[in-house]
Amino acid sequence: MTSHSYQMVETISCPSQLVKRVVQPKAGFQTLAEELKFYIMSFLSCRDILRCASVCKALRQTYISSSELQYIIELKGQHLLPVANTENRSPISKRLNLLRDRAHAWFDVDFHSFETVTVKSYSEQKYVVNGHLYLWDQDEDLATIIPIFPKLSQQTIQRNWSPGTLCSVSNSANLDVFMDPAQNLKAVVYKVDHETLYIDLGVLDHDSAHPQAAGRTLYVSGPPGYDNNRVQTTSAKLSGCGRHIALQRSVEVTVVDHGAGIYYENMWQLQIWDWQHSTTSNSVLSVTTLHGIGFCFLGNKRILVVADDNLKLYSIEDISQTPQFLACFLLPLPLSYIQCLLPMDDIEHHSLSHVQPTMYTSDAKHRLICLISSFPTRVFIISTRIFFNVDGTAAATPIPWNHWGPSNARIFEHHYSCKVHVCGNRVLQAFPVCTSASSPNEYVLHMMDFSLLAVTNRRGLGRVVKETSSINFAGKSAESLTISTSLPYVEVVSDRKFSFDELKAMWIDKDRIYLLNTNWTRTLTTLEVINV
Repeated sequence: MTSHSYQMVETISCPSQLVKRVVQPKAGFQTLAEELKFYIMSFLSCRDILRCASVCKALRQTYISSSELQYIIELKGQHLLPVANTENRSPISKRLNLLRDRAHAWFDVDFHSFETVTVKSYSEQKYVVNGHLYLWDQDEDLATIIPIFPKLSQQTIQRNWSPGTLCSVSNSANLDVFMDPAQNLKAVVYKVDHETLYIDLGVLDHDSAHPQAAGRTLYVSGPPGYDNNRVQTTSAKLSGCGRHIALQRSVEVTVVDHGAGIYYENMWQLQIWDWQHSTTSNSVLSVTTLHGIGFCFLGNKRILVVADDNLKLYSIEDISQTPQFLACFLLPLPLSYIQCLLPMDDIEHHSLSHVQPTMYTSDAKHRLICLISSFPTRVFIISTRIFFNVDGTAAATPIPWNHWGPSNARIFEHHYSCKVHVCGNRVLQAFPVCTSASSPNEYVLHMMDFSLLAVTNRRGLGRVVKETSSINFAGKSAESLTISTSLPYVEVVSDRKFSFDELKAMWIDKDRIYLLNTNWTRTLTTLEVINV
């Protein structure tokens, strides 16, 4: 049996040469100027800086006396990246205190204090993104986007679309709509016959083409190798991240075999465009699976595809060719009817000149991805750092779960439908008040922070969870498998209870919590907005 070495998890330790100098300090190092000590320490990781400061008085004094160094630590510890902003001239010490106070506020949320937006009941699909609520009803071909209690500095878009106005092509059948208020972008995937799909691009605030788009229409390719076959799309879903738009769809291919007759193949297809530079794309993946796939962007250069019992990592740096396979991460159990959550609306896109200025943005390499599998419902919370620490040999052999998963994930199991959302390194998850097998009547909300500095920023609030948690899985064999995970986090539990029947969905962003509720008669739908 061939053994393999998997160097997947980043090593967190103070550099040996620096530790040696710290434990046995030399006079030369102690006499260095504070500016030089700061310069040296600024190259270290968050944990390395804190470790070095804890074993050396000179370095600790440098850390304590430097607001700049503490600000670097706070950004790294919250997995944020600084953004160049010439308009912000506030001192570093003020930014540091603001950053710490905002992180602490998430542990002291008042769930009883909220504002309410009444939601039009016609819409089947409801989404919150970039401080806007957008609604879409496929059957009625109606759509709306509205700002949610906008701030004075926030750019807003408000518009209604009546039947036949969403797409610039008349007599089209719209399959899905994607809206990105940060880029003033609207994308509609539609078909004009039974087989051919297109994507119509435009701006949200009026009917013209998008000024940054390569063209008004993106052209959808068929599954590779089936050019002469009839291809029927059975479902379609659009998503986007910066300059990329993706279409995920299930297709039924009619195959004529002169020996076996006519039969049908079902598959899932994923196609990605750089919509700002080309209307066509060769970046196409096809997957054959009975239970569908999940997919998400990992920033602007990588994607993650979830299918059955594995996560496949691809590079999309060159959109003119098929995504480059980088690694396969094995899961401990198969996933079915997958939902993949990794919002990217708080990632800074440098091409967007009109986005309101900000001091920092989320680090795409240090976020949380949420995978939801049904029947029963299992929620996988996974740190994305593992997907950025692969080397050139990772594509050769699938990486076993035990080599990457337990320390980089948490798994939660629910007996009923799950309400969960993620943003950066925070998770909002609803758990039933009654954990017995009987049908629950109420939820409580758990706010979880997985960032490195969560323990510090909680300031005594919440509960620190470091111990291992386990779930049991009985597969096709009679034996039961115990799956353990240990990604640490801090959680607070809401003191307010929510009706199981009325709480329909929830979202979080960097400033707010959004709770979608419908009364028991289904006559009134409201969106509660909780400021943090």
